[in-house]
Amino acid sequence: MAQNVGSMDRKLRTVVGAVAGLVSLGTLAGIIGLPEVVSPLLGIVAVMMLATAAAGTCGLYSVLGVDTCSMKSKRSS
Repeated sequence: MAQNVGSMDRKLRTVVGAVAGLVSLGTLAGIIGLPEVVSPLLGIVAVMMLATAAAGTCGLYSVLGVDTCSMKSKRSS
């Protein structure tokens, strides 16, 4: 698959993934008072966000035809 996640999108995905992962771990440890069922869901979100940021490719973007890599070149035209 071709890369379809731009640099700003990658940074945002990294931040969201890190925060979701920390909240997931905090919930498991009992530090954050969320229901325990939320922890695995946040863990999945964290892994997906970090994986798509690292790979630079998002399957959902491919299906929807979204490409944030080319946003900069479109704006400067």
